[in-house]
Amino acid sequence: MTNGTERSIARALARALALPTLLLVASTSAALAQSADLVLCDRIAADPADPDKPANVKGVAEIAAGDVETAIKYCRTAAPGSRRAMYALGRAHAAAQQTPEALAAFRKAASKGSTSAMVELGVAYATGAGVTKDEAQARQLFAKAAEAGNPRGISNLAVLGGGASSDPTKTRALLAKSAETNAEAQYQLGLMLAEGVGGPKDDAQARALFDKAAAQGHAGALERMGAFAQAGRGGPQDAAAAKGFYERAAALGNADAAAALKRADCPYSIKDRQGKLVSNLCF
Repeated sequence: MTNGTERSIARALARALALPTLLLVASTSAALAQSADLVLCDRIAADPADPDKPANVKGVAEIAAGDVETAIKYCRTAAPGSRRAMYALGRAHAAAQQTPEALAAFRKAASKGSTSAMVELGVAYATGAGVTKDEAQARQLFAKAAEAGNPRGISNLAVLGGGASSDPTKTRALLAKSAETNAEAQYQLGLMLAEGVGGPKDDAQARALFDKAAAQGHAGALERMGAFAQAGRGGPQDAAAAKGFYERAAALGNADAAAALKRADCPYSIKDRQGKLVSNLCF
């Protein structure tokens, strides 16, 4: 074998040995680029309540107006390999008021198992936002998310009455699972306990749940705490505390709390011969 032939073989072997390395570098670079897109998507568009969100990702309750276009760009790139990025892409489109695009992203994310996307689709069907209103479809989506343990799925299912008529015991059990941390679940479970729906009536436990949710600024729970404190249900009667709860709830837009405050300020009513309210006497 000549020296020239030997050199040709050596160069061929070198190229063959280098090829896997080059492929590995290219593959690694692509993976790193996709990871960078996902990191940026998470940073500006991740949902703090998304169960798919890693613990080290804080998330944002609302995507800032100035970040919407950037969120769409990076989340769209990361979405094919990440269902949470696909869900975040839906959030970004929703923030841009691009409802068809948002729903399309939510559907794709839900098909990949995103329970947060299932909840968003359920809300759309429950309210008729961008789709024909369909409570049965909404209930089905909420139920699927709830079965997977999504707190919003559980609480929304309860709000919609997903189990109140068919299986209130199951609904109550699902709410109990997420009531440790979720204010809406605490409130909904408190309502069921207060009325004895799906199990024994328990005013003390209901009041404790309302108190937890009220501490997180839940308007409905604040109003219920006012009513329970005023009546002495599930704990001590305290008119001053009741007024404080009502005021906080009313400030958050709760109409029942505002009405309760008005009744407290105007305790006497004037009625006509038929017993209909004509006016209140206020002091």
